Amino acid sequence: MLDKLRFPIGKFHMPEIVSRELIDSYIADISVFPELLKKEVAGLSDGQLDTTYRPEGWSIRQIVHHCADSHMNSFIRFKLALTEDSPTIKPYYEERWAELPDSNLKSLEPSLNILGGLHERWVVLLKSMDDDDLTKVFVHPEHGRRIPLLENLGIYAFHGRHHLAHITELKKRKGW
Repeated sequence: MLDKLRFPIGKFHMPEIVSRELIDSYIADISVFPELLKKEVAGLSDGQLDTTYRPEGWSIRQIVHHCADSHMNSFIRFKLALTEDSPTIKPYYEERWAELPDSNLKSLEPSLNILGGLHERWVVLLKSMDDDDLTKVFVHPEHGRRIPLLENLGIYAFHGRHHLAHITELKKRKGW
């Protein structure tokens, strides 16, 4: 049961063969994510926003702020890989970031605004990329491997759906 709460839509798996249609669907997922997130948290009380989606998990509030943090990092990784030769990125401790005061900020508006503007720019960048750009890589020292931008695109399309499902499934369970 805990795995279903942690991974409500399963775990990300990169397909071996990626069609242009799949790439376009990943970009579409990134495009709509900020508005879908905003819709799901609209009207929730402070108590609801402070409810965790699973035992020892993050609150809805922390999820929203985490998405802003995580997606900013991913966008920067795209830009680094597009402008440098296989850059080694700087990982970060997302669980520690989630405990910082700004990740528990009562207002979600700053993070929702970040996501709206960031994703607007990200989609412009993604739509400008060709197949060669999608093969560019960054090195992730924690994983000890080179991650192609195509894979990172899939990961972040999934990341948004994954955290949206944390919120929607919690709302269903609670009858909100």
